[in-house]
Amino acid sequence: MAILSPNDRDATAYPIQSLFVPFPFVCLTLALATDIAFWQSNNLMWQNFSAWLLCAGLVFGAIAILAGLIDLARPRTRPLRSAFPSVLLYLIILVLAFLNSLVHAGDGWTAVVPYGLTLSAVTSALCLVAVAVSARKYARLA
Repeated sequence: MAILSPNDRDATAYPIQSLFVPFPFVCLTLALATDIAFWQSNNLMWQNFSAWLLCAGLVFGAIAILAGLIDLARPRTRPLRSAFPSVLLYLIILVLAFLNSLVHAGDGWTAVVPYGLTLSAVTSALCLVAVAVSARKYARLA
């Protein structure tokens, strides 16, 4: 086990934002799964699940943004803080999730199948891209 000096420990302070970023990714990916379930079964329960998952993803995304702003004020988190492309992808994902939530606010089949399903798929794909971009940054640090 390595013993870190105080300067090393300060340089690798864990960003608070990293605690909240996974929640929107999980919720938005599960929203795609429930949209597919609605598309296959036409059961309105899945549309409701999608709407709730989108809402939860947006709430936790807003919390992650606030935590990210707090991390900007903490210079010790700089080595592990998200890079600008990741932050930009996070914001695009949240905007698409908000638009998807507006689409899901409609009633019945047309609230999900043509546009809601597409927006969920694009949002999930962008979540995978954001994870790959972040993983590449962390791999360089190791």
